[in-house]
Amino acid sequence: MLRSSICLLLAATALLESGAVPASEPTMAQMQWQRRVLIVCAPSASDPQFTAEQRALSQWTGGDDRDVSVVVVERDTVSGSGESAAAPRTRYRLASDSFADAQVSKDGHVALRSGTPLTGAQLEAAIDAMPMRRAGQR
Repeated sequence: MLRSSICLLLAATALLESGAVPASEPTMAQMQWQRRVLIVCAPSASDPQFTAEQRALSQWTGGDDRDVSVVVVERDTVSGSGESAAAPRTRYRLASDSFADAQVSKDGHVALRSGTPLTGAQLEAAIDAMPMRRAGQR
């Protein structure tokens, strides 16, 4: 599942340029209690931090069992979620003019927020520290 999320992130540039958002993608509300969501918010697809995040996530191999989906918000376009760009920006207080990552837990709260790209190790540590993740490992 993580591999498909990473493929989604890597394909985000093409989706963002075309403005297409597949109708079959779930909303953030639909993912709650089912998925952990990494929201990657960038002012443009060519943002150096966005490119660095793509690279870091493409190398992350430790998250297959962590139920992670990636949602990319770039300007007025979203990939990975079937809603407008304003919805996650407003709900999770993400600016449209700067890079930001927000790792959202299954219960919907922001567990990790960063203004710089996150590594796979940082994501794993944040996820593994979550009560729901620890309970699921018992």
